[in-house]
Amino acid sequence: MDAVLIDREKTAERLLAASAKHSFDPDAELDWDAPFEEGKWFWPPELVSLYDTPLWRRMSPEQRIELSRHEVASLCSIGVWFETILMQLLLRHTYDQEPTSAHVRYALTEIADECRHSKMFARAVTKMGTPTYRPSRLDHLLGRAMKTVSTTPGSFTGTLLAEEILDWMQRLTFPDERVQPLIANVARIHVVEESRHIRYAREELRRQMRSAPRWEIALTRTSGGQAARVISRALISPRVYAEVGLDPDEAVRAARASEHRRDVMLRSAKRLMDFFEEIGMFEGPSRRLWKASGLLA
Repeated sequence: MDAVLIDREKTAERLLAASAKHSFDPDAELDWDAPFEEGKWFWPPELVSLYDTPLWRRMSPEQRIELSRHEVASLCSIGVWFETILMQLLLRHTYDQEPTSAHVRYALTEIADECRHSKMFARAVTKMGTPTYRPSRLDHLLGRAMKTVSTTPGSFTGTLLAEEILDWMQRLTFPDERVQPLIANVARIHVVEESRHIRYAREELRRQMRSAPRWEIALTRTSGGQAARVISRALISPRVYAEVGLDPDEAVRAARASEHRRDVMLRSAKRLMDFFEEIGMFEGPSRRLWKASGLLA
């Protein structure tokens, strides 16, 4: 076994051991029957898309909290979409790998985690009593194309984009006492388990960027930039604004013009963008595409 495979197996063994110690069953561990607490947020207000905009200042406190409820529902709904794509990408990756390896066993363990996360997010949306917010038809089609033709390094790039941005936001959410306990605990479970997924994807992507053919790396840089654009715009559905009595067009313009929102998105991706810079993701003309996503300064 060569050094790359030995390193890959050691990583997988460590992650399998961590999974055995720190995995959760959201159906059993969360109190789904407890009522939501009056006056509590569903998401830290600083992470709500309209925070500190002129439109936000015209909204009532109740309307702001209601918007946080619908934005969390959008994030959970889109999270199920993300997880469905990621599970398919992981299965494609294992198709060509040694099935008895620790690397494949961990990939299958991660897929089991993602199944539980998808059920948890879906149940949270049902509990919140909101619509199910789906990606736009265009983004839905782009997601279908990505999961069908993605390169191996492209698959892990998309995985990290979907996971690390939400991970940053959820790390601010679960210790925040202003947030509804159920939503805080959904975030806590996701953060603990996603930390393993992020390490697995980062280390595999680093290996892939060293060993993949040049054409594959070039394609990954471009497709990754496009994936970043899709993911960043899909997080909050414009429909959430209409649901709380706002004009969707005005609200979308306000969110896009918000310096605070722009800073939140940059900070949410900063650690990941530093990693991508380190492994050479932004070389060549792809940097412009990545900047257009709003995730790279």
